Amino acid sequence: MSDVFLTVLLTLDATIRVSSPLILAAMAGLFAERSGVVDIGLEGKMLASAFAAASVAAVVGSPWAGLGVAIIVSCGLAMLHGFATITHRGDQIVSGMAINILVGGLTIILGLAWFHQGGLTPALNNESRFLSITLPYAEQLAYIPVLGPIYKELISGHNILVYAAFAVVPMVWWVVFRTRFGLRLRAVGENPTAVDTAGLSVIKLRYKALLIGGVLCGVAGAYIATAHNAQFTRDMTAGQGYIALAALIFGKWRPLTVMLACLLFGFLDALAVRLQGVVIPGIGEIPVQFIEATPYLLTVILLAGFIGRAIPPKASGMAYVKER
Repeated sequence: MSDVFLTVLLTLDATIRVSSPLILAAMAGLFAERSGVVDIGLEGKMLASAFAAASVAAVVGSPWAGLGVAIIVSCGLAMLHGFATITHRGDQIVSGMAINILVGGLTIILGLAWFHQGGLTPALNNESRFLSITLPYAEQLAYIPVLGPIYKELISGHNILVYAAFAVVPMVWWVVFRTRFGLRLRAVGENPTAVDTAGLSVIKLRYKALLIGGVLCGVAGAYIATAHNAQFTRDMTAGQGYIALAALIFGKWRPLTVMLACLLFGFLDALAVRLQGVVIPGIGEIPVQFIEATPYLLTVILLAGFIGRAIPPKASGMAYVKER
């Protein structure tokens, strides 16, 4: 196996790992925005879930317990966002940013108070983490040219939450575009008045969408802290919630294209790691700061209008006031 092929394979493998929380968060945002609620609070929910998962896993010694608590915490924040924006018709952007700011400070305070490690949680051992799974015959097939290494390095060797993230995408597509709930969800995002006239509760449908998003964000946060990493660190989501929102717009609120957008961002992030310290002929060594900023620069460039016209659901960001 050539060095170039191995490098490409390992970069793609890292892309899958880095993209997984983005995919989960973007699917969460898709449910929210399809129902007419802008969820800027994806970042805060992921960060709170990461802290909860790492804390519980460190104390209890079970990653599944950490995952369960992470989902509960994320759903609680989702309901808080719903209470502010759906029930009381508050500004959705302000509410989401308030959640992000609240969580950013609260995780540090609680980390200092509980673990006395500068805002960090204790490092997790293997029993407290989601470990990689080796698929059947990965070792035996590794000697087959091209296909063997692809199966072993790219398809096998991921933890269960990575596989869950990619399995969620077709499930989301089916729910949103092939079920009665999905039809009602899209109708709420486009014309809530018509949905209300048909005798359906706009408020309940939007709360359900946020609750589903809370579950997905909880899994994303747990993945970051107990699978991709082995502890919680300050601000460890590093803007991934905002990148997920950018991928949602880039993918034009459709699950499959949103997933591809997340993979693109993940690839840039994985490539940035590979390029650190590499000297490119005619250019020289690329500064580490520029490499690390590349995914965020792409986010700005794409959102500046280089993706064509992206039209959100008509009622997205608008509070619904029931007509008397």
